[in-house]
Amino acid sequence: MSDAVAPKKSWRPTRRQFLLGLGVGGVGALALGLPAMRLAVSRAVDEGLVPSSDPLDPTLWFEVLRDDRVRLHLPKVEMGQGIHTALAQIAAEELEVPWERLEVVHATTAHGPVDKQGTSGSMTVVGLYQPLRESAATLREMLRTEAARQLGVQASALVAAGGTLSVRDQPEKKLRYGEVVAKHTGTWEVPEHPPALKPAKDFQFIGKSMPRVDLEAKLTGQGVYGYDQRLPGMLYGATARPPRLGSTLRAAREGKARQQPGVVEVLMGSDFASVAAESREQAHAALAHLELEWTEGESLQQADVEARTTVKDGEGVLVQEEGDVPEHLGRGKQLSAEYRTPLAAHAHLEPQSALVEVKPERVRVWASTQMPGSIRKQVAKALERDEESVELVPTHLGGGFGRRLDAKAAIEAARLSRATGRPVHVGWTRAEEFRHGFFRPPTHHVLKASLEESGKVLAIEHQQASGDVIFSLMPGAVGAVMGADFGAWRGATIRYAMPHRRTLAQRVELPVPTATWRGLGLLANTFAVEGFMDELAHAAGEDPLAFRLKHLGDDELGRRFRRVLEAAAKQAGWGSAAPEGRARGIACSVDMNTVVAQVAEVSVESGRPRVHRFTCAVDCGLVINPDGATAQVEGGIMMALSSALSERITIKNGQVEAENFYDYPLLTMREAPEIDTLLVGEGDKPLGMGEPPMGPVAAAVANALFTLTGKRLRSLPLKL
Repeated sequence: MSDAVAPKKSWRPTRRQFLLGLGVGGVGALALGLPAMRLAVSRAVDEGLVPSSDPLDPTLWFEVLRDDRVRLHLPKVEMGQGIHTALAQIAAEELEVPWERLEVVHATTAHGPVDKQGTSGSMTVVGLYQPLRESAATLREMLRTEAARQLGVQASALVAAGGTLSVRDQPEKKLRYGEVVAKHTGTWEVPEHPPALKPAKDFQFIGKSMPRVDLEAKLTGQGVYGYDQRLPGMLYGATARPPRLGSTLRAAREGKARQQPGVVEVLMGSDFASVAAESREQAHAALAHLELEWTEGESLQQADVEARTTVKDGEGVLVQEEGDVPEHLGRGKQLSAEYRTPLAAHAHLEPQSALVEVKPERVRVWASTQMPGSIRKQVAKALERDEESVELVPTHLGGGFGRRLDAKAAIEAARLSRATGRPVHVGWTRAEEFRHGFFRPPTHHVLKASLEESGKVLAIEHQQASGDVIFSLMPGAVGAVMGADFGAWRGATIRYAMPHRRTLAQRVELPVPTATWRGLGLLANTFAVEGFMDELAHAAGEDPLAFRLKHLGDDELGRRFRRVLEAAAKQAGWGSAAPEGRARGIACSVDMNTVVAQVAEVSVESGRPRVHRFTCAVDCGLVINPDGATAQVEGGIMMALSSALSERITIKNGQVEAENFYDYPLLTMREAPEIDTLLVGEGDKPLGMGEPPMGPVAAAVANALFTLTGKRLRSLPLKL
């Protein structure tokens, strides 16, 4: 049963916000759902606050089954980041259930609306930590109350442990959770007051490196990814792609496509031409037999992209201002520098894919997506169906990184399924992924500063220009109203304690599709800001670590920065001589309220940078799973290092040049550095971890290369 409630601003749900039902997981099962409770969007992106979800969406679901298993339906998708394991630990902690009896599954839009915020932004564990604890604790107390009734004792006399409720002074008098559910009749009683949460000193799961809940399925091939999803009688779909950026379909005729082997349907609309066939190869081969006319599109060259992505002095949106920068920027010793970062691909291993089955009464979509709710809505719109008739089933994702927000594959499959009456699977090719997806936008940065005689920074300014990150996924009016993309200037503000500082962000409209990429603008902005900080340190004649420490405030953020900087430096051997032929560089950043400091140890081999060791100290608050947190650090460093050393999308004659990994090289295992991770955080709540380790990587490497070679590299990828 369910009652409508007004949206809440607090974390804690009311009794009437719990959705209770019997039989959801089978006869005699108890199912409980909790609406997502999030902090509202406020202040600035830098503060790491979590966007609000619709407070009426039941996005956390437990099922207690008769065999004592507890099934947790999660609204967030697992794409290798380990969130299902961390969330399971949080749930098991309050529910007092054995680890081996807790199952985790993706929620589907039919079971309970998935989180409309999707899975992105390092916000999953942060946003669900408190709601999940409260939900699990509430379910525990509901079971306690019912067990007390069945045993004829006071609820306060029962102890919950190991999935069992036993009488404190009579331990032989007990009921397992499954027994409580099986014997229950009538209505479940929801606690009148929020239940007490377990104190940290009693944690059994939180803070421990528990084994990943998805590991066995992935190791044994049982975990299903969107590209692998199959149904009996299914077809494969393919859609024609434009020859150049900006080209649109002017006219389309079937030609001889329908006569090709295996072809079942040729479907054309005002802006698409698609084929459904018995195999993927047949579908793609038939595309060559369509007769298509395209508009000319963009005759864009690489130089055009860089020319358009250029800071215009004094323009843009003011996103940070403290003191009077114009008044003080011309005093003392003055420095300026320009930094650039290029277009970059997501390069995830699994291309875009979706399987759709359209039937008169309902539509089912299986997709590798970070945004189940959004994809469902877009498929319903494309089919002109009621959204409630569309069910989206999230699968495992072969990498996300912001690329899995796209609905194209699902829409293409849905159209073909409706036309053929059979399930249709669309899986993009690698060339489609590289040439027709969207990219991390290019950026340009102009930094200026003035130094006092004491070597302290008096004034500093960061002007940044970037293509769209978030705005490209929003209605056009948003960009016109806000002026600068808040995703693009993530990490751009100056977080050191300097008296006069300001940041301006400029939006650049490009004919190249750009959007979200892991960390949004974090890597590019931190590369510029921390590279410039290193330049200032050398200009002041000071050690780069000491220079940073000198510019930290006495507030909480300053203390946290100091903790990670000193920890990373000590572990890396900062201040001692590096091995022969090597040098060290340091950089730091704060993102999603997580503070990171990194030291890179580099050399030059055959004229190319080589990174041998990375030391990373992270303050991410309460660590739920140390092994999972360490994996996120290692993965973030590897991805950012690959971007820093080799990745670059280039444009020639209006087309993306790369079409596969052979012309878009990634960091190899041989090139992977040794990584030391230090988790030095404090606090009673977790902070974001998926993206913050990306921030300082490129700057730390560039700073080390300067120390080694005397050459300041201000553009990515780093080339000597």
